[in-house]
Amino acid sequence: MVRKGGKPEIRSRIRLKEVYYEEYPIKSPKGRKGMQMIQFSDRQLRIPSLSRPVYMITGGMSQFGRAFPGKKTEELCLDAVIMAAEMLGMDWLELKQFIQAGFYGHFADHFGDQLLGEAVIHDRLGLDPLPGIGIKTGGATGGYTMWTTMMAVASGMIDCGLALGWERMDEVPTDEGNHLIACAADKDWETGMGHIYAGYYAPMSTRYWELIAKKDPKFRETLAKIAVKHRGYALNNPFAHGGMKITIEDVLNSPVVSEPLRALDCCLMSVGSACAVFCDETTANEFYNRTGQKPLRVWIGAGTHTLRVADRRPMEIPLLPHETVEMYTGSEHRYPGFTGFLAARMACYFGYRMAGVQNPLEDFDIVELHDAFTISDIQTYEDAGLRPYGQGNDYVESGDCYHTNPHTGQPGKLPSNLSGGLIGNMHAVGATGVMQAVEVALHLWNRHGEIHGDPNRWVAFGKEKPNDWVDLQVQNAHRGMAISHAGVGSHVTCTVLADPDHLFTGKEVVA
Repeated sequence: MVRKGGKPEIRSRIRLKEVYYEEYPIKSPKGRKGMQMIQFSDRQLRIPSLSRPVYMITGGMSQFGRAFPGKKTEELCLDAVIMAAEMLGMDWLELKQFIQAGFYGHFADHFGDQLLGEAVIHDRLGLDPLPGIGIKTGGATGGYTMWTTMMAVASGMIDCGLALGWERMDEVPTDEGNHLIACAADKDWETGMGHIYAGYYAPMSTRYWELIAKKDPKFRETLAKIAVKHRGYALNNPFAHGGMKITIEDVLNSPVVSEPLRALDCCLMSVGSACAVFCDETTANEFYNRTGQKPLRVWIGAGTHTLRVADRRPMEIPLLPHETVEMYTGSEHRYPGFTGFLAARMACYFGYRMAGVQNPLEDFDIVELHDAFTISDIQTYEDAGLRPYGQGNDYVESGDCYHTNPHTGQPGKLPSNLSGGLIGNMHAVGATGVMQAVEVALHLWNRHGEIHGDPNRWVAFGKEKPNDWVDLQVQNAHRGMAISHAGVGSHVTCTVLADPDHLFTGKEVVA
């Protein structure tokens, strides 16, 4: 369109399937008009497809803790790959014969005082001279490590790859560790918020509470219920770092970190490792015939957004397969603002359509979400479409997110973070996304209770198995999802796993 005088109209619409992105007129600091450009072609935003199916055949984890002064990083990584081999009835030397490349995720070289740490681990695992590569995408490093491994297998570059993540967060003081983590935000713009991630999420909490929860005091209790749930589930997890029996009052009375967030609203700083092995269909069938453990189909979608939260431009909400424009007609706040994560929505936008997911609340049996803070858990419920935007608290209050619904005594509709999540289990950053996928896979293999309830494992980790230990295995679980999230939503992956005999009802996108 052209205005009078031949000047171009600065408002236009660019259509992406059912999603509209709009360019908004703005004024620069000098008073001159400019444009917020959000332009994507259909080619850029087509749904990704895999050239061939990819499978997850096994996975493993080390113990997670605040510190392991007597254990080297490579030993923790060996613990993870040894467990992965044992899951198949093999030892690591047998499983290693199938690995053609290593993909390694660790967030910060500074923690372990070792640049190119992936080369050290690759060597210690006995994988030299095969190719190996390091991946760093903040808190989503584990998810992006698996995303990279999936693409390598799907492309035919390799038939079998190791995705391994770890973090060494006990060799620096806690305040220095928080400083290093906070450096993953935009230092030019976000450092003034306090240079600690709780300081970045606190205004998100306040904004959500004021704009969406209408300053209802019960919303603060909903956040506390998330912490109680995740700390409580972690008591049944021998790998977990932070299991505790706490109450809502304990959360509300714990020390303020950054108002309104309390200490028990925040995730853990952990040490540990996790791994997953991805392969093509031929290799997957070979493993299945040898071991009897069914390989799981895997699809991973990914998305990004600006490091600078204040620069997140308003746009129409990208719709997931089960959503309609009418659901958000008349919304009173700009999307994504401070209350949503566009990167998470786009990761699900791609991941669901790749796999054929129609409705996540109906199609998934178990999910592991990135609860770095209780508020980010609520936000992710909405980004992933478990509830419409503005209604995330209902996922908790309805009881749907629990293993056993506290209102009915029946199984929760879609249990989340039965591992304890980042709040109760661990946040060894480079390993976190991989841990989530392994935890989901254990349910799909119907081995969650076996692995978490093994008394020998508790003894090996120097722990006493609780007398009131609860088997949290989700019965008849066939499909699940994990969200791996970085920073203030700058990088996110959506990992979808499914029993190949129970795929999704929608149309899978294939090459």
